[in-house]
Amino acid sequence: MAGLFITLEGPEGAGKSTLIPKLVEFIQATGREVISTREPGATGLGKEIRRLLLEGENLSGTTELFLFLADRSHHVSTLIRPALERGAVVLCDRFIDSTVVYQSSGRGLPIVEVDALNRIATGGLQPQLTLLLSVPPAVGLARATKGDRLDREPLAFHEAVAAGYLSLAEAEPERIRVVDANRPVAEVFADSCQILTSFLTQTA
Repeated sequence: MAGLFITLEGPEGAGKSTLIPKLVEFIQATGREVISTREPGATGLGKEIRRLLLEGENLSGTTELFLFLADRSHHVSTLIRPALERGAVVLCDRFIDSTVVYQSSGRGLPIVEVDALNRIATGGLQPQLTLLLSVPPAVGLARATKGDRLDREPLAFHEAVAAGYLSLAEAEPERIRVVDANRPVAEVFADSCQILTSFLTQTA
């Protein structure tokens, strides 16, 4: 059975970390092996990069971009591709779309260059399905508890990120499915399961 690559995306405080364990159990109930992972920080190298990105000194947009891409390249080659090759479902908290919206929509880096560098870092790997948890930036920031470097960016930055996500979803509606995350977790989970059920049925 072929592996399946599913990503979760969304602005800060969208509820991805709450939803993912529930989705892992849901997919496991279908009899599939599920690998839950995240970016940045899924590998030993990734943990060091995550610390630099979220707790370190102020970084230029370009420096930030290359740190995320270094993490992604290592993540894909050492964890994601091997899991897909053995037929697992890989459920990843953030992937290429995060880089597009944070570094291009948020930081203002040219999207053509960001896309090209993403393709190099991933070797062309793209998720087959992306659940975009959509929440108003002010609501998401009020929920966020980490207080990391990205959380502390001004509201205008987070609004640009949220708008960037919705633009991506409009451009790729078959891959990116928007879920209203400004609701109780049970409702967000139910809608996500409905999307996953359809996807898993089509790819069985």
